[in-house]
Amino acid sequence: MQVLEAYKPFEIQEIELTDWKQRPVKNNFFELVMIKDGEGTQCINYNHYTYGKNSMFLLPPLKCHSFNIEKPTRFVFLKFTDSFFKKANSINIDRNEWFKEASYILSNYNQLPGDIIKNEVDRNYLENLVNMILQESRNYSAESVNLVTSLMTSILEILIRNIKKSSYFELPKNNMDDRITKMLTYINENIDKTELLKVENLADVFKMSPTYVSEYFKKQVGMSLREYIIKGKLKLVEIRLLNSDFRLNEIADELGFTDVSHLSKTFKRYTGSTIREFKNNGEYMLLKRNVCAS
Repeated sequence: MQVLEAYKPFEIQEIELTDWKQRPVKNNFFELVMIKDGEGTQCINYNHYTYGKNSMFLLPPLKCHSFNIEKPTRFVFLKFTDSFFKKANSINIDRNEWFKEASYILSNYNQLPGDIIKNEVDRNYLENLVNMILQESRNYSAESVNLVTSLMTSILEILIRNIKKSSYFELPKNNMDDRITKMLTYINENIDKTELLKVENLADVFKMSPTYVSEYFKKQVGMSLREYIIKGKLKLVEIRLLNSDFRLNEIADELGFTDVSHLSKTFKRYTGSTIREFKNNGEYMLLKRNVCAS
């Protein structure tokens, strides 16, 4: 067994297992898991997916998961954290933009697709990038920080590209209109841009009548456009509350709430808890929402 851990808040771990034991690691943002060798299945939220060499999975925070190992398996766990990029001041990375992109993954990746990579070229890219990070971790030096940061940024971009190319939204099975998938993707990509989410703009983008947009959306998704947008914003609020040091006024301003009071009232109305209660007990609350067999 070999365990490699680089400097916190960035971590990478390579380990070979013959049976799965829950790792005593708080996954406070999300992890990419690469299978270097072995066979078995991943269980997440009662869904099972087979894995083999070079399979890749995402493990967002606070999700129950396990691996049923059929043949000895060498895992690589690559943990992403907000603070890693916040401290990488020596190279040009916009921490706020990175956080928005990472939050997009957490908000839209719904745990159903199994292996996250569908494109074999991207799979090869990721394998090479992860191996380079492993090498840097073994020979860690101060000069490694910039290189590893750049490599992790490249990995993030590849993950986002694969998520955006796939349909990760749970839609009615008899729905044959792909406009709603495109509309959902557009909304989630622009969830922090209030002007772009107005009915008039959506109607223009998707060549629909403004009076028909809301009716069409509710028919396809099963909830109103307004409710969907608010819930999407509140997902990002929860992510920022648990995984960053953004102030409430910064969060409210970024996501288009009038002020902190407006954000707090909306949060209470839709989640049933105050922001203070969520900050104190958010991990427990999210775990209750995402109970699964492990």
